[in-house]
Amino acid sequence: MSKLNRPSAATSTLTYVWLAVAAVVLLFPVLLTLVGGFLPSSALLRQPPDLIGGYTLDSYLDAIRQVAVPLFPAFLNSLFVGVTIMVAHLVTSALAAYALVFLRTPLKTPLFLLILATIMVPYEAIVVPNSLFVRSLGFGDSRFSLVLPFLASGFGVFLLRQAFRQFPGELKDAATIDGCGHLRFLFTILLPGCRPAIAALTVWSFLQGWNMYFWPLIVSTTNDSLNTLQTAVFALRSNESAAPGLLLAGITITLVPTLLLVVFGQRWLVRGFTAGAVK
Repeated sequence: MSKLNRPSAATSTLTYVWLAVAAVVLLFPVLLTLVGGFLPSSALLRQPPDLIGGYTLDSYLDAIRQVAVPLFPAFLNSLFVGVTIMVAHLVTSALAAYALVFLRTPLKTPLFLLILATIMVPYEAIVVPNSLFVRSLGFGDSRFSLVLPFLASGFGVFLLRQAFRQFPGELKDAATIDGCGHLRFLFTILLPGCRPAIAALTVWSFLQGWNMYFWPLIVSTTNDSLNTLQTAVFALRSNESAAPGLLLAGITITLVPTLLLVVFGQRWLVRGFTAGAVK
């Protein structure tokens, strides 16, 4: 970089100061949530809250020992939802994207447009038909009701289709000449060659299932054992005025897996979502 384009030391310092101040402002609610779970209620109810000193694990222990709204079964339900939706999205999206890219069918373009159209439909518009459909199948009081409407994703198909289109066609021709079938080529050559997109879809799908709130809230109205962490923490709001640390501890428990996944999977998310954007 030439000296004419190089920013001065004062400009760089002001930039970093501004970024630091903006980061503190933006991250303060997250910091208050993380720290608030370790503080007694008396410290949180002060104006302003006393965020220094007096840390305790009582709020977390109380949240785990909750009888009316048990968090450990809700954690298992959230884990089941996240993992099941993640695996289902990987399988269905990979198979559908492979068919749209490598199979010769006259309806590939209309089918792809139909899949894209499903992304544009607001979920609130189909929640009632989904609820009636799940109950008509007899899954209304089982864990499968939490995941049944979400076993396929139009966005996942779109993401993997774009990644598969960047794959060299010569490798597909060579594999076909060597007698490699469709499934063998998909699972042994194509998917390993598109790892960034697969990793991005894995992280995105798990987060979608883990953070789901509206659908589990509807399903768990008739069966409290189907509560996920999101709906269980919402139920803790009844104790918010007396024990705000209890609510903050529950929110932190739901945030930790999400934060860890985003922090460690951010590189794959960026690479997967930007793959093919620049030649």
